[in-house]
Amino acid sequence: MVDREWSLAELAVAYAYPRPAPGGRQPWLRANMVSTLDGAAQHDGRSQPISCAADMRIFGTLRALADVVIVGAETVRQEGYRPARARAEFAEAREAAGQGPAPAIAVVSASLELDYTLPLFTSPSVPTLILTGAAAAPDRIAAAEKAGARVVIAGDGVGVDPVRAVQALAELGHTRLLTEGGPRLLGQLVAAGVLDELCLTISPMLTAGDAQRIAGGPSVAVPERFELASLLEEDGFLFGRYRRR
Repeated sequence: MVDREWSLAELAVAYAYPRPAPGGRQPWLRANMVSTLDGAAQHDGRSQPISCAADMRIFGTLRALADVVIVGAETVRQEGYRPARARAEFAEAREAAGQGPAPAIAVVSASLELDYTLPLFTSPSVPTLILTGAAAAPDRIAAAEKAGARVVIAGDGVGVDPVRAVQALAELGHTRLLTEGGPRLLGQLVAAGVLDELCLTISPMLTAGDAQRIAGGPSVAVPERFELASLLEEDGFLFGRYRRR
């Protein structure tokens, strides 16, 4: 065996979404998260300090395969989210798959208290989506739309119903779904039973402290078992891909 760095094309094949079943493509939701050995999903409120170059290559590949990236509003604030960018390395593959040059970003927000001066809203290659509930304040919906965002109602109350969110995105033609958290959003998706796949980077670090795990919120009544689909390693970091059984 020879250790070598996988090319982006090889990573794209390894992390390809499932082929459509007869009758058309169904939505497939995968999450991409990183965790330390002692279970921390962040350090000082951000995931970057526990990541690495290989993790970022996979991060970029997963984005390049997706139609839309779903992210919680608090993660947008803490991580300084920017629009997904078009990458020349994936342009041909995205065109062949019927995708635009870059995935859209979909922000999950009940309050719509967002900074619309951020590049995520001022200079995206495709309009940023905001998933919210039907009870969201009309003036904040208007402010979001004025800023160029597309507001998608995915819940009857104030918050977002994960099942409705997946359905609403699929109705817009977004069936290759990727979420990058944060932990609160991932916990909601897990609890709702809509997560199909977890791409998890295990960082060979110990942080202690009281950082969040990759998924937060109430526990599920019965733990759901996922199966290991693939496992890669570089410089002590493990890159696992787990699918619903």
